[in-house]
Amino acid sequence: MLVFAQPTFKSMVIGFVLALVGEVIRLWGVSFIGSETRTTGEAGASQLVTVGPYAYVRNPLYIGNILIYIGFGVMSNAWFPWLTVIAAAYFVFQYSMIISLEEEVLRQKFGERYEAYTQKVPRFFPRIRRGFREVNSGQQFNLRRGFISERRTLQAFVLVSFVVFILWLVRK
Repeated sequence: MLVFAQPTFKSMVIGFVLALVGEVIRLWGVSFIGSETRTTGEAGASQLVTVGPYAYVRNPLYIGNILIYIGFGVMSNAWFPWLTVIAAAYFVFQYSMIISLEEEVLRQKFGERYEAYTQKVPRFFPRIRRGFREVNSGQQFNLRRGFISERRTLQAFVLVSFVVFILWLVRK
């Protein structure tokens, strides 16, 4: 993406907004779930999170990631739109595979409670109205915890945005 970048002012603004929306969705999600999502080992969960963005869509972090990737693709304007479309399709496929494994673990661990949740809350395309309401779910919004968990993602976000901005200045 950076090698073939041909950013324009318009592509940078539109792409940055898309990537920022993705990062806000991620930050909202991790502010409820914390760093439990930062695992490279087996899928697992200490609790079923059904509040915040998880009341609208089951996988807000993956949706946030896809929006960030698409946003960076638009920002760079590299082989636009083909490189962005291919990257988005790849990540949708990759996350679909990961989600199917994670959902099996959640079904085994939380049983009927998870099944009821899946009936009310879509996997990928958020509902505008909150789909699942659970009383005393135990999760609380904690922005500080969210920022701690998102530290590396935020660093990458700033770095890529800065590099694309510099490329725009140089190639203008």
